[in-house]
Amino acid sequence: MKIYLKTPSQIERIRKAGKIAARILRTCAEAIEPNRTTDVELDQLAEQMTLELGGFPAFKGYRLFPSTLCVSINEEVVHGLPSGRVLRSGDIVTLDIGVYYEGFCCDTAITVIVGHTDYQRKRLVRVTEEALQKALEVARPGNTTGDIGAAVQQHAEAFGFKPAKGLAGHGVGRFVHELPDVPNVGEPGKGVELKPGMVLAIEPMLVMGDPEVEIDENEWSIVTRDRQPAAHFEHTVVITENGVDVLTVE
Repeated sequence: MKIYLKTPSQIERIRKAGKIAARILRTCAEAIEPNRTTDVELDQLAEQMTLELGGFPAFKGYRLFPSTLCVSINEEVVHGLPSGRVLRSGDIVTLDIGVYYEGFCCDTAITVIVGHTDYQRKRLVRVTEEALQKALEVARPGNTTGDIGAAVQQHAEAFGFKPAKGLAGHGVGRFVHELPDVPNVGEPGKGVELKPGMVLAIEPMLVMGDPEVEIDENEWSIVTRDRQPAAHFEHTVVITENGVDVLTVE
């Protein structure tokens, strides 16, 4: 497969998809309450909002995935399935959504804490969000996917966390997953060179314990092997002539 550079009009469609997705994530995050909100309710809210705002779910039906929203709780790193689980105070919840708008899509995720939790879990969430910002700082023409991976890895390890093994960001736009892969580990200067017009989903996924992961018995959720918690933040961005433009913001 080739790497598709996007035209200005295509980028604007991805930006519109990104605005829809960002609004949905904010609304779903605000709806989370201990002992009340279930992950199924969040998925239903996300699908309703996607359609009302003029978009189309990118995940539902993709490779037979059954839901609009990925809801990954605690040890679930990504691809968590809404299952009717009631959220409890202290849970770490990742909300991950893809939205199509006029044939082009985005991919974005946030992690939130339900109610109150301990210092180390708060720290994991904070450091993961910071790792995304570190990645954005090096996402510019002439740098490489290795620079992005190194930025994430170095920030994570400085605080005692690790990127989940084998999970990476990716190109996005015409399809949910495109080339290039954007790993969360790497060496500066290695990998694919970044060029203007590349649209990437950059997504640090950090774990508190061992970085090994496995597929859960539901055959979708990717969970930490030691069942320690994980956090995940993601933006869809476009590489510009001067740096990077984040597309998944309101």
